[in-house]
Amino acid sequence: MAKRPGGLPRDKAIERAEARVEGEIKPLFEDWLQGELEELGNAIKAVQRGEAPSDWVADANFRCRQLRDSAATLGFELLGFIANSFCEILAAVEADQKSNMESITCHMDALMLAGQKSYLRLTPDQVPELTKGLRRVVKHVTLAPSDAEGAGG
Repeated sequence: MAKRPGGLPRDKAIERAEARVEGEIKPLFEDWLQGELEELGNAIKAVQRGEAPSDWVADANFRCRQLRDSAATLGFELLGFIANSFCEILAAVEADQKSNMESITCHMDALMLAGQKSYLRLTPDQVPELTKGLRRVVKHVTLAPSDAEGAGG
């Protein structure tokens, strides 16, 4: 509509869209995010108790990809970074069906932290120790056994 005769100028249309994202969509996202984090947390607790359904990792991976994509779209960089890192962990679990609960719990804790209002608008470079640690965890978990043998010797 911005290009139509009598329509809004492009910069005004963008300004209105950004205001709508800030005023309407991001608050809805924050509510949705809390629900998703709760569902993921419940799934992880069920795994820890040995009560998880057989498709838990596929469901967790799906939810994590949704978190990653939504966070990236809305500009929540730290949350997107952590969710992407968690997706890598879950993909590795899905590939070999071996749960590395320490790395899963670590990523779940990081997601819970990044979902808090005081962290939600941070970027990965504002918390370098966290992001470096998560990168090391992903590297450790996703490193193939043959690669690990070669790296140590």
